[in-house]
Amino acid sequence: MNLMSMTSRRWRKNAKAKKLLYFALGPDEYTRISECESAKDIWDALQIAHEGTNQVKQSRIELLMRQFELFEMGDRETVMDMYTRFTLITNELKSLGKSFTTKELVRKILRFLPHSW
Repeated sequence: MNLMSMTSRRWRKNAKAKKLLYFALGPDEYTRISECESAKDIWDALQIAHEGTNQVKQSRIELLMRQFELFEMGDRETVMDMYTRFTLITNELKSLGKSFTTKELVRKILRFLPHSW
């Protein structure tokens, strides 16, 4: 395979990947990445925009872990509201790479359910 055909193949793959990313994004995201030249540049820009840098990501994990550790049901909070709030915290942690076993999650929730449950 010669250099010209390899370059052509890479160019086509990059164009296809860019096209897929453009179609998957809304107008607000498109303006964020419209100046990117490669699919890799687009991916990196989106990753930083949504996850932040490694330092920001680590700070978010620490903040969410603190919320998880101190989690408790509010006095006037319904069980459903409490569970929804708990799920938001754990889903965000999961999206940042921190996961829990089902057993850990169930134990945490059971600690805060009212005695009537």
